[in-house]
Amino acid sequence: MRVEIESKSFGGDEILKDISLTLEPGSFTVLTGPSGCGKTTLLRILAGLDGDWRGDVEGAERLAYVFQEPRLLPWRSLLDNIRLAAEPAGLGAEAAAALAMVGLEGYEGAFPGTLSMGMARRVGLARAMAVKPAILLMDEPFVSLDEAAADQLRELTLNLWRNTRPAVLMVTHNLAEAAAMADRILIMSGRPAAIAADLILDRPRDGRDREWTRNILGRLRRTIESGVYSIETDAL
Repeated sequence: MRVEIESKSFGGDEILKDISLTLEPGSFTVLTGPSGCGKTTLLRILAGLDGDWRGDVEGAERLAYVFQEPRLLPWRSLLDNIRLAAEPAGLGAEAAAALAMVGLEGYEGAFPGTLSMGMARRVGLARAMAVKPAILLMDEPFVSLDEAAADQLRELTLNLWRNTRPAVLMVTHNLAEAAAMADRILIMSGRPAAIAADLILDRPRDGRDREWTRNILGRLRRTIESGVYSIETDAL
């Protein structure tokens, strides 16, 4: 996916400007930055959910979106919730397999109101994976979960990504989460916001020990707090 956003405004207030971004196939990119800087707005633009902006997005076919909230229809079963997303792509038959992929085999006939938040978020992930996306956009997919449930869902997400290899762009405020999951971290900053830093994490995930993680978190915090507006590209 190639993204060139010249400008995005709300009510005359420009919030995004001069954002240039390429997501390579099979990459796992995390987008972070201060609250309110426009991270979710950027995801919505890429997903085609916001048409009021200037620029160009190429390669957005076979795209799926995992929202902050699961957004499941309470009057439909889990299987039917997933079919709603999969059938337009001709993949309705994949709905049950998608539930099994996230550990919810046997819950096809259950309704969203009977689920814990962690289970509902798994259904949201299954709904996205059912369309076999080439691009997977995720907006703080683990927020509001207890740490044990969040860790399980992070590991599940990484396993699904390793097996299917979509290009992932995930928004998070959790820097430890970013350091553990990403192979690239983008930091948005400024008003209007742009990409302030583009950091490549080239160490294998199983080699990211405590000292390495501490150094990375310090680097990320300093970059965010400094309000740097020029692009910095580095390998870590």
